[in-house]
Amino acid sequence: MEFQRTEFSGLFMIEPRVFEDARGYFMETFHQDRFAAAGLAVSFVQDNHSLSKKNVLRGLHYQVGRVQGKLVRAVRGEIYDVAVDLRQSEPTYGRTYGVRLSAENRRQIYIPPGFAHGFCALTDDAEVVYKCTDVYSPPDERTILWNDPELGIEWPVTDPLLAEKDRRGLAFSAAPKFS
Repeated sequence: MEFQRTEFSGLFMIEPRVFEDARGYFMETFHQDRFAAAGLAVSFVQDNHSLSKKNVLRGLHYQVGRVQGKLVRAVRGEIYDVAVDLRQSEPTYGRTYGVRLSAENRRQIYIPPGFAHGFCALTDDAEVVYKCTDVYSPPDERTILWNDPELGIEWPVTDPLLAEKDRRGLAFSAAPKFS
């Protein structure tokens, strides 16, 4: 695996080593020792798998109290994945990081605790799997408005399909942050 640091502390792009032949391919998507050697000593406690139709936008979600780090990848189709830094002590506070993840490019992103996360499906039947460092806790979940002008996220969809909680997200300025 190749770990690419970003300008955001703790946020990594991960390129797996893929072994392909006439039968198909094999790749490791997580190896605890390799992650630790790259500076990511993380333990995952929950795996999630979602299916989204084209133009579905999920996010921007995060948890207070039971904060989560996430290792995200697309296993079918393509998504535009976004992380928003909510850590007030970081120079990247309030900034966003966006990347295309697809079954074809096999890239992963590790988003550390202290970020909001969201993605939109760019293809029909985009499947996303992600590992979490803490369990889902409904009382701790918060949502920031996906199109808050203060964040200026350039989503590649103009009229996304949204869940009600994503329509009612908080303005970035009003959302709880991390120190």
